[in-house]
Amino acid sequence: MTDPATAPAAPSNQPASPVRLDVPGAKELIHRDVAANGARFHIAEVGDGPLVLLLHGFPQFWWTWRHQLVALADAGFRAVAMDLRGVGGSDRTPRGYDPANLALDITGVVRSLGEPDAALVGHDLGGYLAWTAAVMRPKLVRRLAVSSMPHPRRWRSAMLSDVKQTSAGSYIWGFQRPWIPERQLTADDGALVGRLIRDWSGPRLPDDEAVEAYQRAMCIPSTAHCSIEPYRWMVRSLARPDGIQFNRRMKRPVRVPTLHLHGSLDPVMRTRSAAGSGEYVEAPYRWRLFDGLGHFPHEEDPVAFSTELINWLKDPEPDR
Repeated sequence: MTDPATAPAAPSNQPASPVRLDVPGAKELIHRDVAANGARFHIAEVGDGPLVLLLHGFPQFWWTWRHQLVALADAGFRAVAMDLRGVGGSDRTPRGYDPANLALDITGVVRSLGEPDAALVGHDLGGYLAWTAAVMRPKLVRRLAVSSMPHPRRWRSAMLSDVKQTSAGSYIWGFQRPWIPERQLTADDGALVGRLIRDWSGPRLPDDEAVEAYQRAMCIPSTAHCSIEPYRWMVRSLARPDGIQFNRRMKRPVRVPTLHLHGSLDPVMRTRSAAGSGEYVEAPYRWRLFDGLGHFPHEEDPVAFSTELINWLKDPEPDR
C-alpha cells in the first residue's frame, strides 16, 4: 500500500488564480497541491533529478524563483518552489506561523514529494526557515543555501544590539501593531508592496511584471495578515517560553554544506549582520557577496545568482 504521506499529490484542477502563473522557458512546469503538517501547500515544479526546494521571502510568493526554476531544471535538478503557509496558493490557517512549525511545513513537503531529502534554498523569511529546518530536521536537508538572511541567532542578536540593524529592520517593529500593517499592505491594490521591493532592491530593480504579481498576491484575502504573523512571533516571543526554547534549539549547529549569498547593497539585512553566520555551521560554509545588488539578488541578477547556486550544488567538495 502506498504511504499517503509520501505519495505524490494529484495535479490540482483549480481554476486559474493570481498565483498559478506560467514561467517563460519552463514549458513542463506543473502546479499542484501537496499535503504536509496538517495543511495544503501549493507548489510549482519542473525538471528531474535531485530535489531542490525553493523558499520565498516577504513580500513575495513562489514566483520570485521563476528564473532559478528554469536554470535548475536545465542543470539536471528537480526544482520545486513552494508557497509558504498563508501565502500564495497555500492554506491560510488561523495559527501555526512560528518558525518551528513553518520549518516542519517545509520538511513535510519534502516527504510528501516522495524524496529522502532536499537541498533547501531560502530567501529572506524563507532563508530564516531554511536555517531552522536544517537544525531541526537535519536528515531531510542535504544542503542549505540562504540568501539575504542571517542565521536566526545572529539575526536576533543584531536586531537587539546593533542600532543600525535595528533601524534597517524597522518594518518588523511596525508589524507589531494590530491590523494597521495589513491595511497598509493591501491599500491601493498593494502599492506598498511595490514600494518595498523597489526600496529594498539595488539599481537592478525586479521587472514591473514581477512587482505587479506580488501586489496582486498580497491582496488575496488574509494573505497580508498571514505574511506578517511570523514577524510578530519573532518579536513577541523574545521573552516568552516558546521563544526562549526556540533560541536554545537553534544553538545546535548546522551540519550540512551551506552556501550563504548576500547583496552588498541590501538595506534591510546588513552585510555585517549576515556575515557572521558561519559560526553556527559545523560543515563546509561558503560566503558569497554580490557587489551592487540589494535584497533580492536572485531577481536583480538571476544569471549570476543561478550560476553561483548551481556550481555549488554540483561541487562534490563545496568547501574548496
